[in-house]
Amino acid sequence: MSIIRTIEELERHYDVPNENSTVKEVDFITPEYRRIIEVSPFAALATAGPEGLDCSPRGDKAGFVRIHDDRTLMLPDRRGNNRIDSLRNIVRDPRVALLFLVPGAGNTLRVNGRAHLSVDPDLLESFAVQDKAPRSVMVMTVEAIYFQCARAIVRSDLWNPDKHVDRRSLPTPGEILAALSDERIGGKAYDDAWEARAQKTLW
Repeated sequence: MSIIRTIEELERHYDVPNENSTVKEVDFITPEYRRIIEVSPFAALATAGPEGLDCSPRGDKAGFVRIHDDRTLMLPDRRGNNRIDSLRNIVRDPRVALLFLVPGAGNTLRVNGRAHLSVDPDLLESFAVQDKAPRSVMVMTVEAIYFQCARAIVRSDLWNPDKHVDRRSLPTPGEILAALSDERIGGKAYDDAWEARAQKTLW
């Protein structure tokens, strides 16, 4: 088994990136990148902490990540399971990354930077949906932003409805919980109640 252990060894296996791959990276939100953020309803949030790395899904109405200015993004933390893994990491290590997806589009948008959490009452209230404010808002300073070409989306055929997996072929959350808890929690009752419960707790 051959393991790459140095940057020099790594770079010998790859070509030098061309200008198309480097000129697209800037440290501010361009008008073109602004448009992608404004129409995106989903992003993956990556954080780092003493326990390791974490990547968490974030989604809401299109434009849920607010562009405060050309170097600042704001992401509300909506209701969830209260694990707050990502938020714990941000408090201890400000490095964060976002990967934006736009349904039907091949290109994705990558943003790297540093963040802090704000619980300013006025800021929280400005993000309220159905009179429900988020518990906190992540305020991110952009250090690098660039689009990722469509190869991954094309290879995965992600948006092709003919390739969508039948959800009935996958284990349900209730089944997973039941299996991991020796049937103490979860099960069919959990699954049956989930949709109604989710509608009441989305925000």
